[in-house]
Amino acid sequence: MSPAIMTSSLDSEFASIIEALRTAPSGPDAKAAADKLALAVSKAGIESLVDQNVITILENFALNKKSGWERESSAIAFQSLPAVLGPPSAPLLLPSLHVLFDLLSDKGEVVRTAATAATKAILQLLPPEATRTVFGILEDILEKGKWQTKVAALDALKSFVARAKDSVADELGHILPKVEVAMHDTKKEVASAAVKCATSLCTTLANPDLAPHISALVKCMSNPDAAPACIKALSSTTFVAEVTAPALAVLVPLLLRALNDRSMEVQRRTVVVIDNLVKLVRNPVVAARYLSPLVMGVQKIAEGAAFPEVRAFGETALNTLLKAGASTSGTPPTRDVSKEVADVVAVLLSLLPSDLVIPSATGSNAPPSATHPLLYQSLQFQGSMVADLVYNRRFQDPEVWKRCVGVYMTFWLGPEGSASFAESARAHFRAIDQALNKSEHDDQSGEGELLCDSLFSLAYGALLLLSHTTLRLFRGRRYGILGTNGSGKSTLMRQLRDGKVENFPPQDQLRCVMVEHSLQGEDTSLSVLDFVASDKALVQIPRSKIRDQLLEVGFDDARQSDVVGGLSGGWKMKLELARAMLYNADLLLLDELDRASVQWLESYLIAHKNVTCLIISHDSGFLDNVTTDIIHYESKKLVYYPGNLSSFVEKHPEAKSYYTLAATSVKFSFPPPGSLMGVRSNTRAILKMSNCTFTYPGRPQPSLINPHLLHFASLITLQGETIPQEGTVYKHPALRVGYVSQHATHHIERHLEKTPIGYIQWRFQDGHDRELLEKATRVLTDEEKVVLDQDWVGRNGTKRKLELIMGRQKLKKTFQYEVKWRGLDHKFNTWVPRDELMAKGFVKLVQQFDDLESSREGAGTRDTSAQLVRKHLEDIGLDGDIAQYNEISGLSGGQKIKLVIAACLWNNPQVCVLDEPSNFLDREALGGLAVAIREWGGAVVIISHNHEFVSALCPEIWQIEAGRMTHQGKAAVVEDAFSDLKSPKGSGANTPARSRVQSPSVSAHGTPAGSGAEDPGATKVVKKKKKLTRNQVKAQEERRRLRKLAWLTHGGPRPEDTDSDVDP
Repeated sequence: MSPAIMTSSLDSEFASIIEALRTAPSGPDAKAAADKLALAVSKAGIESLVDQNVITILENFALNKKSGWERESSAIAFQSLPAVLGPPSAPLLLPSLHVLFDLLSDKGEVVRTAATAATKAILQLLPPEATRTVFGILEDILEKGKWQTKVAALDALKSFVARAKDSVADELGHILPKVEVAMHDTKKEVASAAVKCATSLCTTLANPDLAPHISALVKCMSNPDAAPACIKALSSTTFVAEVTAPALAVLVPLLLRALNDRSMEVQRRTVVVIDNLVKLVRNPVVAARYLSPLVMGVQKIAEGAAFPEVRAFGETALNTLLKAGASTSGTPPTRDVSKEVADVVAVLLSLLPSDLVIPSATGSNAPPSATHPLLYQSLQFQGSMVADLVYNRRFQDPEVWKRCVGVYMTFWLGPEGSASFAESARAHFRAIDQALNKSEHDDQSGEGELLCDSLFSLAYGALLLLSHTTLRLFRGRRYGILGTNGSGKSTLMRQLRDGKVENFPPQDQLRCVMVEHSLQGEDTSLSVLDFVASDKALVQIPRSKIRDQLLEVGFDDARQSDVVGGLSGGWKMKLELARAMLYNADLLLLDELDRASVQWLESYLIAHKNVTCLIISHDSGFLDNVTTDIIHYESKKLVYYPGNLSSFVEKHPEAKSYYTLAATSVKFSFPPPGSLMGVRSNTRAILKMSNCTFTYPGRPQPSLINPHLLHFASLITLQGETIPQEGTVYKHPALRVGYVSQHATHHIERHLEKTPIGYIQWRFQDGHDRELLEKATRVLTDEEKVVLDQDWVGRNGTKRKLELIMGRQKLKKTFQYEVKWRGLDHKFNTWVPRDELMAKGFVKLVQQFDDLESSREGAGTRDTSAQLVRKHLEDIGLDGDIAQYNEISGLSGGQKIKLVIAACLWNNPQVCVLDEPSNFLDREALGGLAVAIREWGGAVVIISHNHEFVSALCPEIWQIEAGRMTHQGKAAVVEDAFSDLKSPKGSGANTPARSRVQSPSVSAHGTPAGSGAEDPGATKVVKKKKKLTRNQVKAQEERRRLRKLAWLTHGGPRPEDTDSDVDP
């Protein structure tokens, strides 16, 4: 059959169907004709919609004001076409939405019903990525249509919330102003529908802080007079979640309106809300786009508000705005979407087969054109969605591209060809994106096997840590990860371990193991060898191989029989490393390793070329020796630098803090230590341990043979956390010791749901440190409870039982305590000397009271209001907003360490014990800590394997080897802790301010231990002077007169007039 005959037969077929549709006497007849028409289009090809003028004829039917049958038939036909043709027909039917929405204002109910069904049938075919395109069409309908059409358009906008929530949220900035205009429509039906639509649209904010205020925000749009009440509600809200573009699209118009309010109170609350909100805007691009309009209004308040307080709040908010990225020059230019779409369509045309395009007649460089107008119309629709995908850099999910491109090409390329076309388009635009966003540091030589090349984003809760960055790893390379505390280094490690990083290879393709020392949730009562052998993943590994691997990491046969629960943190880390090696891991994740406990690791890793490592460590020497590449966190991206840490510092001199502790921009400030009763020299021993033996739980022999165990155990015994098996520990009764555990969670593991401020308030709310009550050395044993129940025989033979100690006061060189007797009234309380109580066996009871009393002396004078606690945490380097709003469970390791340090310093201790403080602090924070320790006036005990940190701060080193402790450095200590005699070494000339090699540093604060008030030549106790009587004053003046007269008569040195004269 010739083409002319075929075209003629098609024309006659379509003509008869269309005529049947036009003259259909009833709805069912029209539905039958419409279905027949849709099947004919499907059979003849999608091009017949234009070639046979089907779309044009149906639109003419809809516009025929004289025939209700034709209008109804047109709507029914537009309902059948998408039902039969499917999603590929959606872009071809979208231009007819204007006509169908106009039918919704028709007088005939059957017409309106058919038009409603037709619009729903077309809109349901569209994917979420088409939201911006559809909203553009609906905005135009909302602006120009009749009131019934406007109501239908608002309902259509609302229908996208359920199936395209994120896409709707992205469009709030464009659509909400249009909906707000509809709220003020003269037709109440339109206004009511607009309010419902806005309320539904605002539910896409995904901001839990704003969710309770959605109805108030919508009310402000419809009634501007409600703005002050809404601002008042917002000002009393604690904002915690990140504020994103959709939230700002809703809030900024309200804030602009409130900034122009005449009320000073409204202005004050508005700038406070702005200050609180803007701190949570973490995307500078979003800040520049949405926050820039606020700058002028806030600046006006900061400079011209009538009340000084309002001006101060305005200035603070203005600084916060500018810091977040808002611009004083106005809103930056937005996307040129039309140009982006045109460029995408040109690329799609170039990727089409040659039989679907017509080469350009103007030249080879000009883009070709489509062979059919419907193909070009479909490409325009695809281009609109692809432009958004490219802008948002969504290249990882092939299904999205198939949904946005492949589906609409099935009419022309078939199922397989359309899928291939979608994949080629994705690959093309991804390659362009990688070329445009490639950093010069991303170009790794990467000789060897490529393990992964994953584009991903990383967030923790509402906090965006990494945005559209690439993790690219090669086998055998050792990558050191650098970044500030809280940037997300450990979070990245945990997400890789759990397989939650998008596009990262699964465990069956890439074996990824994280080395930790926590061993949480595992049976630690087993021996080391049995513990490893019980691992389900190592069932097939013979015990001989497990034994050999444990020997390789330092576990001899004796230590392999030890209980896992009795291992220190360093040995647990070795155990985990041995287990990771048995897993045959392709990628090792090493987070904050203890370098001293894995010194063998350097040579081990260097020797094993097939193991790839991601290493987080703040030990510069370890990173220098091990790493082959550095991955640096920069502006939410991973940037790669070949070479070790030294090479990285050469390129980035500002990273010098990785080598020099003093080269830090972070400043810590410790509170001054409190005074000690009876101690006036910084050379007196106030804490002492004699002949102590310590054994780890579950071990038969003392742990003195291990250097790290002894160092850890002895000092923590000093602090009072554990009980020595032998020996004695002496401590000044009024001494306060702050302790920071090697693992910060030791202190805060039961308070992870609290904020840092809430934790300190809980811990010190009673005026003393609650952790004191939990120490093992202060818990009464059964034997001690029996002693407590014994009778106390007085001097007169009376018997009574001690109930509790109520008070303490100085008694000569020691203390006496007020004792409350069981069953007797308070008036019978007795003061008992300390030595007598200790002799009768009430040692722990006295120590308990000493701890509480000393803690009250430090913490009892400090106000635990949120503002003061926040200031204290900021002084220790923890961000104030994080301290106030973030839960402890969401803090990084470094932030937890800062919290624990701040808590231990809250009650102004005289001694601070820091156990491995460098484990989780980045180099900047470690430098700030070192400077603060050097300037602090209290005593500091540091347990650390970071030689650089210790040698820079500690003039005296306690080196423990083979179970014996040796002193290195000069020690100046008077052993008698409670003697009132002055030491000749207690002079100001002997303080660390003048000589850092003799004793720990002191601050400029005038503490009794470090003030230098004691003279080496003084031999008497200085007593408080009494006020002289009148006769004594006259006698003193007479003596001075006689001395001066003798000097004038006989010469010699002039005598001094002092107030210390005594009567002759």
